[in-house]
Amino acid sequence: MTTAPDPGLDAIISERRQLINLAYRLLGSLADAEDVVQETYTRWYAMSPGQQEAIESPGAWLTRVAGRICLDVLGSARARRERYVGEWIPEPLPDRTEWAGDDPADRVTLDESVNMAFLVVLESMTPAERVAFVLHDVFRYPFAEVATIVGRTPAACRKLASSARQRIDAARTSVTPAARQAGIVREFKQAWEAKDIDALIALLDPGVVGVADGGGVVNAVPRPIEGAGRVARYAVEIATRAPAMTLLERTVNGRPGLVAQRDGVTVMVVAFDVAEGRIKRLWAVRNPDKLHPWTAA
Repeated sequence: MTTAPDPGLDAIISERRQLINLAYRLLGSLADAEDVVQETYTRWYAMSPGQQEAIESPGAWLTRVAGRICLDVLGSARARRERYVGEWIPEPLPDRTEWAGDDPADRVTLDESVNMAFLVVLESMTPAERVAFVLHDVFRYPFAEVATIVGRTPAACRKLASSARQRIDAARTSVTPAARQAGIVREFKQAWEAKDIDALIALLDPGVVGVADGGGVVNAVPRPIEGAGRVARYAVEIATRAPAMTLLERTVNGRPGLVAQRDGVTVMVVAFDVAEGRIKRLWAVRNPDKLHPWTAA
């Protein structure tokens, strides 16, 4: 005897993609986002059928619970980041078409709210600012709903989102067309492969900042590198030390980036912030724990 499909169950499961998207933007880590979603569903299924039926909007309930868990995780993440070896960079994500693995529910929708520059600014916010801003400005939840998650009044949440918005506006650079960004990244790749320091410097803003994240698992420069000359020389040093490294042009968090592979295995993902025809910032993620979407079978 076959069991009839449960439309209520289907509706609950269909919320998974939305929850993954929300949690990744709030935490900057796909692994943490997956843990949050798992805990959210655990709490749902811990309720009796009667308790579940009494919830008028299961989707809204799941979002509230996931948001509160993310708020708790963000609070503890600050202490964890202080113990992190070297610089912490948000987990980079590939284009949907190149995502390793088969579960479409884990594929984050790539838009401007997940580009690396945006996520890095989110990292500078307080947990409450980040949650209020992402829920309201990115996911369009009303402040009355945001207040139930953050545990503050709607007016306080409005102020939190406004403060976060000011941080975003202060860090925003002029928008470079995607085709131009891709062209600059391609030129950077070619100059990097050629170990041409002068060509690299010409593509970099004089005040460029390069950040690497090895997490203490693999070697990476422990502090940001500033200045076109220093960043260019460090890039050439990497190419010299790893002659078997292959560079591939790939989409990283929705923008043109580079992937470095050795023997067909991704060992580094590089994201760029391009403005006014120059590379202003670049982030190189080498921590293998953050490269699962690029390497998982």
